[in-house]
Amino acid sequence: MPQDTQHSMTEQDALVAVMIAVSASDSKMDTAELIKINSAINNLPVFADYDVDRLSTVSQVVLDLFDEEDGLDALFGLVREALPERLFETAYALACDVAASNGHLSDGELRLLEEIRYELNLDRLHAAAIERGARARHLTL
Repeated sequence: MPQDTQHSMTEQDALVAVMIAVSASDSKMDTAELIKINSAINNLPVFADYDVDRLSTVSQVVLDLFDEEDGLDALFGLVREALPERLFETAYALACDVAASNGHLSDGELRLLEEIRYELNLDRLHAAAIERGARARHLTL
């Protein structure tokens, strides 16, 4: 990854990167997941001043990293560097919402969510509450 990309990731880019990573973790990006990502970017206060033109750049960085041997470690390094600790739970909540948006969680999504919890050092009880909220928001009749 080019050096200038590493230094240009914003807090919002890091949140977007986590959502894209979860969506791509099962080797396919479902329409429901992409709609969830766009909805989050368009509606949540944390993205109020986000330049949506960066979405394709951030997506490409994530997908390129997924093709590298240690790409996931590099992605988490970028996310931790750009994201203040106060937004770690926000990142996890967004990841859970994307994962739950299509009605099922793949093994790849479950593994990545576990890795996110570990890499962001999230309290297990807080993570369980976030997961429960995502599950409740995405139930179908």
